[in-house]
Amino acid sequence: MNTTTTPSAPRRNSSGLGRDIEILELLGTDEALRSGGLGVSQVAQSTGRDKAVVSRTLATLAESGLVERDEDTLRYLLGPRLYALAAHTASTTLVHASRSILRRLVQSTRETSHLCVLRGGNVLTLLSELSPHDVRTTGWAGTTTAAWRTPSGRALLSDWDEESLARWYEDHGQDQPLVGRFDQADPSVFPVLDAPPPGNAPVTDLDSLLTELARIREQGYALSDEELEFGVVAASAPITDFTGRIVAAVNVSAPKARIGHRLDALGVFVSRAARELSSRLGATGA
Repeated sequence: MNTTTTPSAPRRNSSGLGRDIEILELLGTDEALRSGGLGVSQVAQSTGRDKAVVSRTLATLAESGLVERDEDTLRYLLGPRLYALAAHTASTTLVHASRSILRRLVQSTRETSHLCVLRGGNVLTLLSELSPHDVRTTGWAGTTTAAWRTPSGRALLSDWDEESLARWYEDHGQDQPLVGRFDQADPSVFPVLDAPPPGNAPVTDLDSLLTELARIREQGYALSDEELEFGVVAASAPITDFTGRIVAAVNVSAPKARIGHRLDALGVFVSRAARELSSRLGATGA
């Protein structure tokens, strides 16, 4: 019986993959990002590997889109495919990790929690976890609301530049409170307000929006006091991903009678949950 086998093509072992990952991590350091990438010699020196081997490895990674080469500086940077993979992972991680954190928020505060994102210039609630109280605020999952009328919307806008905010406000600054369909279990308990009561609207024009967003950036959370729903207060905090960009907001809403006197404390608590979620998405310094 002939036991001769045809040699298979050599496979890259785990140590080879580990060396590639080492290069990718090196290109993702603050130093590499600040300097617009690293050259072959810098990578070789930092990794202690032969320059010719590093050059071939970077060329292979560039062919796959995991890194890219700046033709002017000849430096290598992390590539678009890597960012696309990371973004997909971040989105999956966001939804998965948020469920457990929203539940923990409900357990700790005994109030309803939400995960919100910006869609089409307004706020879409992706997930809600309901309070165990008989009298509780509504779950908003699947509902779109005007960003300027909610603390989550303002938290989501808080890293925008002034020019972008001006364009956004021109398009959305007068949007109705409910942009999408909303089935409220009992609208008589906490009715949605057509307009905030006098003194309860932190945003009335572009200047007040800019002032409010500066305050949110400084303290790390946004608040709402009977602004969207009668008798309801809320606190929201932004969630950032590995790029430092705000990608979502976590929110806790409650009857004012139960938690209105502790609203700032709620904001601090929610901001901690947002930082934990940010850390899971790869945010540095979260």
